[in-house]
Amino acid sequence: MSRPHPVGRFWRLMRGSLWPLPLVAVTLAVTLGLLMPVLDGYVGTPDESSPLNFVFGGGPAAARDLLAAIAGSLISVTGVIFSLTVVALQLGSSQYSPRLLQTFATDPVVQATLGQLTATFVYALTVLRTVRTEDADGPAFVPRLSITLAFVLALGSVAALVFFLGHLARSLRVEVMLRDVHDEAREAIQRAGEEPDEPPIGLPPGPGTPVEAVTSGFLVAVDEERVIEQARAQDAVVALSPRMGDSVVAGTPLAHVWSRSGAPLQDREELAGAIAGAVAVSHERTPEEDPAYSLRKIVDIAGRALSSGINDPTTAVHALSHVSAVLGDLLPRYTAVSARRDRDGVVRLVLPRWTAQALLRLGLEEPLEYASGQPAVLRRIAGLLRELGWRLRGQGLDAELQALTDRTAKLAVETTSVDEREAALWRAAVEDALAGRWPVAAGLIPPPAAADPQPR
Repeated sequence: MSRPHPVGRFWRLMRGSLWPLPLVAVTLAVTLGLLMPVLDGYVGTPDESSPLNFVFGGGPAAARDLLAAIAGSLISVTGVIFSLTVVALQLGSSQYSPRLLQTFATDPVVQATLGQLTATFVYALTVLRTVRTEDADGPAFVPRLSITLAFVLALGSVAALVFFLGHLARSLRVEVMLRDVHDEAREAIQRAGEEPDEPPIGLPPGPGTPVEAVTSGFLVAVDEERVIEQARAQDAVVALSPRMGDSVVAGTPLAHVWSRSGAPLQDREELAGAIAGAVAVSHERTPEEDPAYSLRKIVDIAGRALSSGINDPTTAVHALSHVSAVLGDLLPRYTAVSARRDRDGVVRLVLPRWTAQALLRLGLEEPLEYASGQPAVLRRIAGLLRELGWRLRGQGLDAELQALTDRTAKLAVETTSVDEREAALWRAAVEDALAGRWPVAAGLIPPPAAADPQPR
């Protein structure tokens, strides 16, 4: 499912940056800082019988000191928060994967905390300019409600700071990072929905007319409706070349176009322009419509954990559990291509997709390369293949899963203390899972039917 091109680009920009929410908060703070003193002017000074006697009761000097203290302390705290955020980004990049920086930047807690602190700072400064001492030009003015609100916002900023520090310490744990990336993948899979089973899609005869890309980057979204309508107007079929998340290079074929009638296209340039305008290309991949990118992040964490500089097989084992879950969700949904039809049911757009074989390679090829000499990791890969065998039985992937199991078993026997007997058990477990059998673990109480019927 793809968003309209301009809206999708704007939404990705908002989600992938730290500044949008703080900018909105600052705008609201300026507005509130201008309106609250006006309200104070109407309310006036509360007396003993006023229900507003809880508000700030100091004079102009005390008001200035309080607002200046709030503004000064908040801008210092904001600098500390920014420094801590940069440290967290550096740690996540070097220890786990540079691609996790995107996930951290979209963290709503980080954005909300920066928004709270900057908004309080700006609000205090805006209200400070309205405080007047008594002079020849007029009476003193102390916006008591406004100052009270500034004090409440300062208390909220302290609470936000404490919450942010706890959240930051928790977010730096690799388990939380893996969970966040897994959630990204799950949301992308849910947005994509189930692909309907379709007969093989036949393109018109001939090689098709290539349409070249005008910009370089990664394919992150396609405005399908725009392409379909333009192709329908010219009775054409468009086949996109890159998959979602693939690299696109300017000047190379982005798509191929066929005329269904065999006649020359009415306006090839107009159709080429519609295709170029409907394809969103970005300098980095995004997970919104590309679950394979989230899988890529998890594999990167596993690979980094298995590097000689880090050597953390426990993290790799944990990451492989997420690989198993994501692959189990992705593989049943993916076919080689996906067709999009116009309102008359005619195929107008053909999109290449990540095949099951390609996703298996993405999820397991590199962990297998790096797992040499790591018995715990190889055992987890064997367990992963068993889990996939159970979830994907009857999906036509038996040969691929058995070949990967053989490769895992051979690598374990050659590079670790795993013997041939254990490796044979791995193979048998995968074959049982593919056949719909999952034996009860040894040592468990047998089911009632198999228990001793004689009384004790």
